[in-house]
Amino acid sequence: MKRQLISFSLCLLILVVRAQDLYFPPLNNSLSWDTVSPAALGWCTDKIAPLYDFLQQENTKGFIVLKDGKIALEKYFGTFTLDSIWYWASAGKTITSFLVGRAQEEGYLSFLDSSSRFLGAGWTNCTPIQEGKITIRNQLTMTTGLDDGVPDNHCTIDTCLNYLADPGTRWAYHNAPYTLLEKVLENSTGSQVNTYTQQKLKNQTGMTGFWLTIDYDNVFFSIARSMARFGLLIQNNCIWETDTLLKDSSYIHQMTNTSQSLNYSYGYLWWLNGKESYMLPTVQYVFPGSYAPQAPADMFSALGKNGQILSIAPSKGIVFVRMGNQPDSPSSEVPNLFCNEIWIRLNEIMCSSNSINDFVSRSVKVHIYPNPVNDKAEITLEGVPSAGEKAFILSDCLGNEIYKKNFSGNSIGFFRSDISPGIYFLRITGNNLIATGKLILE
Repeated sequence: MKRQLISFSLCLLILVVRAQDLYFPPLNNSLSWDTVSPAALGWCTDKIAPLYDFLQQENTKGFIVLKDGKIALEKYFGTFTLDSIWYWASAGKTITSFLVGRAQEEGYLSFLDSSSRFLGAGWTNCTPIQEGKITIRNQLTMTTGLDDGVPDNHCTIDTCLNYLADPGTRWAYHNAPYTLLEKVLENSTGSQVNTYTQQKLKNQTGMTGFWLTIDYDNVFFSIARSMARFGLLIQNNCIWETDTLLKDSSYIHQMTNTSQSLNYSYGYLWWLNGKESYMLPTVQYVFPGSYAPQAPADMFSALGKNGQILSIAPSKGIVFVRMGNQPDSPSSEVPNLFCNEIWIRLNEIMCSSNSINDFVSRSVKVHIYPNPVNDKAEITLEGVPSAGEKAFILSDCLGNEIYKKNFSGNSIGFFRSDISPGIYFLRITGNNLIATGKLILE
């Protein structure tokens, strides 16, 4: 018992020391935020301009890098300014994750509760037994088993929420069950989501911003610095200076670590780096390795459509924010490739390599012409040496490999043969190379 108390005290001491090492900006003044010179950090300052050029080329509006809480880099593009408000898209899911943890800590709900307790019977198109098995935790982990292949997987109407698999047996990036978490919050706490966010998060961190309903989605809007404040809070295990906003260490651990055994790179609505495999929206394929291999292994991210990114690497003391329009680089609803591209350039600025491995494919672009494909297409790689044998692999939306061909060089011809119409996922692998893309057959 005495040894346990000593161990616990040491853990508390380590947490306090860590908090003291971090700088926290004032709560009541968004303009007051200490900075640190990249030169004073020993960074390669000649690499900053190329990063900004890349970000501008990729339709970025706002970009911030924090080092131990202080602003090391901050840049706004075009007419976007420090005070400009922008949407977080799916990066805002991570705020909901925090709020669910807070509501559980306050006794309003348990994430093991059936979602029907707060959404009412008949919130899905499932049988009562099927619906009753879906829990709040399933909503947090994207494992509800509801069919994400409906025409609009943002649709929260009961007729859009159909049974496909038992909860916990299938991971799929499904927006509608996530969105309904906010109804769970409102019905359990008795507060509107904007009110609860203000009371439990914004007042304590100096964040500004608001939730706005757009079609079926609830989207969070704020300035870039508010996203940086949220990143700083999460970097410090939900402690703002000496104010602990979320005490449940078990919940925090699962929020930012593997939360289920289907997609190792997913926590409670956070994307996790450094895992042995990952899954992405729309396809039931498990990719080997990490989604951002040029980032530190402990990096985790809030990722949203059109390249809204909040990336946190505790081991490096780094938080970065990117807001903007859809980048020209390969992107999707979850901009994992774009996140990795930014880390490539941050590594250069920090004069170090934080990468998990030395894959050469992080800048590789896959060009498919024509796409959609009627009869045949040419697949060309840009940004990778032509030497060495490579494999072209085509998989269907369930992850089944349906076509494979070896080739050398930077291009390969694809002939449709008897493959059925649909959306297919392609991978090109080789020595230190993994490149991906989508191919549509008409």
